[in-house]
Order: sequence, then structure tokens, then C-alpha cells
Amino acid sequence: MMKKYILLTTLVLATMMAFCQSAGKLFIIGGGDRSEALMNELVQASNLQPTDYIVVLPMATSVPEESFAFVRKQLSQHCSNPVVSFDFTKEQANQHQSWIDSVKFAKLIYITGGDQSKFMDIVRGSRLYEAMHQAYSGGATISGTSAGAAVMSAVMITGEQRGEREGSNLKSVKRNTVVTAEGMGFLRNSIIDQHFIIRSRYNRLLSVLSDYPKKMLIGIDESTALVIHNNIARVVGDSQVVVVSDPQKIKVFSSEKVEFKKAKIALLGPGQTFNIR
Repeated sequence: MMKKYILLTTLVLATMMAFCQSAGKLFIIGGGDRSEALMNELVQASNLQPTDYIVVLPMATSVPEESFAFVRKQLSQHCSNPVVSFDFTKEQANQHQSWIDSVKFAKLIYITGGDQSKFMDIVRGSRLYEAMHQAYSGGATISGTSAGAAVMSAVMITGEQRGEREGSNLKSVKRNTVVTAEGMGFLRNSIIDQHFIIRSRYNRLLSVLSDYPKKMLIGIDESTALVIHNNIARVVGDSQVVVVSDPQKIKVFSSEKVEFKKAKIALLGPGQTFNIR
């Protein structure tokens, strides 16, 4: 009986570890210019073999052909693997089986910038969505920049905001101000923001933190990326990443403004790592 109990416990633990850890990687770029060094990091992280190929998904952008051509040119500087683009429509995301299968077996999937809501309106709940997760579980690297970074988390910042703004930024820190939606869900316990430091999106990040206090909020600057594998995130690129979590004693006062205490904050540069779980 004891041997059966030990065997059962071992199987349960193994299943839990498999659930918590994926064979794949995430390479999340905060937008802006992508240096040759950063693209080389992406190719190296993907561990491409001679028979592997790369799929670009340009559905977020209004200029898919131009975006694909630029990404292909950059990637081709660092590898000789085929690079193809599939500009899915909502209908094709469920019915174009040859494209869906190509995504499922790709070793590197790259999501361009643009409008994250436009991308998710096509992918959410589709067979393409399932294929992307199957690729990730099977060892593929999922990468994206700007909008392609925002879609990585289960809770996605859409870019839309309620209330007063100054330019593209919120003027205050309030709850129920930043519009969120369902993203791809490669990250379950974290929320990604992009173009972060250069666009001073601190008020937005703190507002989302007040709405989702149990999540880790991650702001990635331009020309910078997070490489994530088995819950360990490593910063690469030219700038920094801001991580905020665990706000305590959240209170709401005048006009939905919030206050909290003892939140954890980290400002991380290239080479630094942290546990994203």
C-alpha cells in the first residue's frame, strides 16, 4: 500500500511540474528598434535546427507585407532557416488547416506589433490559438514585439483607457481605468506592458496593479526583451525592465484613486534574472 502511495505521489508531482513548466520559451520585446544583437539573441534562444522554420503572424499590423519583409530580413542575418508569413483572417484561424498545422510545428513564432486587440479578435478561441499553445508546449519559442508583447499574458492591456489622459499617458493612478481583455495566456500570473520607460507608463502599470493585485506587472522598455523559460525571466537588450508586485492594504478614495503600501519593485538591466512565477 505504501509503495502505491509513493508511486501515486510521484506521478502527481511529475504532472504538476509538467503543468508548471513548458518545453518552450517566450522572447518578449518591448517594441522600438530591434538591434542585430537582440535579434541574434532571439535566434540563439530558439535553438533552431537546419530543418526548422519560422512563422511570422502579422495580423496586428495594418501593413502586414512590409512588417513581414522587415522581420524576415532581420532574422535572415542570423539564420538560414525558412521564414514564412500567415496573415490569418478570423475565418482562416479555424478553417485554413494547412496554415494552422504549419504554425503548430514551427520552431519560432513571431508576432508583429500593431493593435493587440485586432490580433486577439482573430486568434482568441480559435484552432490557431490551440496550435500556438501546442507549439509552445512542444518546445517552440513564441516571440512578439509591442502589441505582440502585450498579447503574451492571460490578462492583456488593450491600450484603451477610461478617464483623463495627458497625451498617451494617464494623469493619475485609479482603479477600473485601464481596459484589459483576454490575451494568449502564455503567462498566467503576470501582465506585460511595453514601450514602458520611454513612454513613462508608470501610472498605467500601477493602475493595472490595483485592479490585479495578485499579478506580477512587468513593463518592458523599447529595444529590450525578456527571455522566459521554466519561470525564469532574463533581461536582454539595451534598456531596462520594471517589475512591480504584491501591493498591500489597497484603499480607494476620491474618484476611484487608489493607495497601497509595501509593493515590491525592481528595476532590472541586461543579464539580470528573476522568477516570474
